[in-house]
Amino acid sequence: MLKLEIVTPERKVLDESVDSVTIPTASGEAGILPNHAPLISALKPGILSYSNKGMTERLAVSGGFVEVSSNKVSVLTDTAETASEIDTDAARGEREAAEKSLAAHAMAALEETEGDRERLEAANAKLQLAGSK
Repeated sequence: MLKLEIVTPERKVLDESVDSVTIPTASGEAGILPNHAPLISALKPGILSYSNKGMTERLAVSGGFVEVSSNKVSVLTDTAETASEIDTDAARGEREAAEKSLAAHAMAALEETEGDRERLEAANAKLQLAGSK
């Protein structure tokens, strides 16, 4: 078993024992099973999933960090939301604002900012998890 802890600046989202965790890291999705090698990585906005006793739960997470050590997975993220917590209208607005900002940078021949790209990825993850595009 793994101890999974997910914390945002506002609250502790989750603190429970799970069988496995899949995390969107900066270098790609990472599957974590018991006795995983120690790991510290930046989080990429996306879908974090975890399984326990055959049931899989999913959360949309934004940027942050993950640390894996001694069968404990600690996730520090700006936001973590279940499908039922996602405001799809707000997520669509976030996606639209990020797309406009990226388009403005492209038209001005400026480099797109990493923040704009992360905002877009976070909004897309929320909409994917909520089942609405």
